[in-house]
Order: sequence, then C-alpha cells, then structure tokens
Amino acid sequence: MQNEYSVVAKELTKEFGDFTAVDHVSFDIRTGEIFGFLGPNGSGKTTTIRMLLGLLRPTEGGGTVLGFDIVKESEEIRKRIGYMSQQFSLYNDLTVSENLNFYGGTYGVSGQRLRERKEYILEMANLKGREREMTKNLSGGWKQRLALGTAIIHEPKMLFLDEPTAGVDPISRRAFWDLLYELSEEGTTIFVTTHYMDEAEHCQSLAFIHLGRIVARGTPQEIKETIMKGQVLEIDCLEPDVALSSLREASVFDEVALYGALIHVVGEDLDSHRPLIERLLQERDVEIRSMDIIAPSLEDVFISSIKEENRKLAFSKGA
Repeated sequence: MQNEYSVVAKELTKEFGDFTAVDHVSFDIRTGEIFGFLGPNGSGKTTTIRMLLGLLRPTEGGGTVLGFDIVKESEEIRKRIGYMSQQFSLYNDLTVSENLNFYGGTYGVSGQRLRERKEYILEMANLKGREREMTKNLSGGWKQRLALGTAIIHEPKMLFLDEPTAGVDPISRRAFWDLLYELSEEGTTIFVTTHYMDEAEHCQSLAFIHLGRIVARGTPQEIKETIMKGQVLEIDCLEPDVALSSLREASVFDEVALYGALIHVVGEDLDSHRPLIERLLQERDVEIRSMDIIAPSLEDVFISSIKEENRKLAFSKGA
C-alpha cells in the first residue's frame, strides 16, 4: 500500500556551532503533490533538503522520506529520489545524449530500459533532434529541461528541486512547470524551492521558512486567508517611485512595496487612511489613478509573515 505521505519532518534542527540554521522545523508532504518551500537566501531551505536526503545529520529531530528514516536509511532514500540544483549539474563537454547515458549509468539504468527512458525524456522535454548537441551550446531553458531529464531518468518516486528556475526566462519557466505538472499527475511527489511567487501559487501546499523557522504553512489559499494580518491597498499612480518613498517616510503602515508599476500598502483599517495617503501624495505632486482594497497576494503574505516573525524575535530578545 502506498504511503499517504512521501515526507514527514518532525522538529528538524541543525546547528553549526552557536548558529542554528534550521530550528525545529516540522511539515509533511502528501504523495503526488507539489510542495513549495519558500524563504529568503540563508533561511534554511537547502540545509533542510540536505537533512532530508541524509547528506547532513540533524542535531535534533528526524523524519522519513518515502517511508525511510533520514538518518538510518539515507542510502535507500537516495536510490529512489531525483535531485536538481540551481546550478544544473550537467557536463558541458558532453552531448545531450551522453549526459543522459552518464546519469543513467549512475543510477544503474542500462540496456533497453535506458533506451526507453531516453526516448521518453527527449520527447517530454522537447529535446528530440538535439541528442548530439553539446550541452555547453544549449540555452538556459534547454539546459534546465535536460537537467530535469537526468534527475528523472531512473523514474524516481520523488523529486527535490532546489531553485530550479533561477535565472531562466519566463517562457522557459512556464514550460518547465508544465513538465512538473505532468510528472505530478503521474504520481511523482515534488519538493521545490523557489523565489517566484507566481510559481508558488501553483503548488498544492506551501511552507514559508525564515531564519530557520516555519512561519506559515498550508495551501496557497489557506495561507492568504488565515496568515495575512491587515489589509492590502493597491495604488495606481504616476511617479510610483516618488509615492513609494513618501509613504514609507510616513512610518504609518506595516509595509509599503512596489509591485511592477503599482504600490501595495499593508496595514490595519486602510480605508480610514485614504485621506492621509491622498494628502501625502498630493504634497509630492503625485497623481493618483486609483486606490482599491484587494485580496492579498502570496508575496504580500510572505513579506507580512517575515516582518511579523522579525517583530517576535526582537520582542523576545528585548524581554
């Protein structure tokens, strides 16, 4: 019988001397779902992955991946998972076909099975006709697809993808996620870290990590409905950079951030602050096109969660 959960992490903690990189992190991932793990650089994402794969021994806590203990059975885990890093661990001096052959051999895939897997990957990643092309000559998007192919050549039950779309153009990112959806529909569990909030929206479940601690968990909708403190006021105006500095200088709002050409102001009872906002922007000769209370985006919630956690830490240190 297939386990309901592919990953169970309980109080995972990793200390390096006096520094706590991961602080009592707990979460679980259902089999076949796409799980998004979000956090700023240095928040503990990669350290958590390395513990789950048995590459780092936890200081405290534990967990299982595909039913195997992350400390005692890490070799069994690594046989059954695929891993793809931001750097795309490919050999640039090998062709597309040679890279697939190499990684197939690494995972013990050979003969007819290797031929079948290569055919599947070349078709899936739209790499047909590029088999003899040198990897170093591929664009970032094509390298990304090839790296995914090398990670799944042994048909792993689970994929760990650490910032796989960093530095890749938006069209290639969308094509890559289409591939992930296909794999998920076929039953592969996917653990992905990302900085892109539009990608996080398409995960079935999420966890936000900051300074080694989980600050939010749930589906994207649950997180937006239950975690966000305050409202979001979206302002469309001329000279948004001038408006941004003016609103930040007021020190009245929880957060003021630029989203493309729009400004998001986060705070309590923002309707009552409309006259203040209008006055502040009029004083700087900024023309307002519109101001509307909107549903928070994941990025709004993410920023709000991090600020709230920082406030808690500052309070605890001052207490």
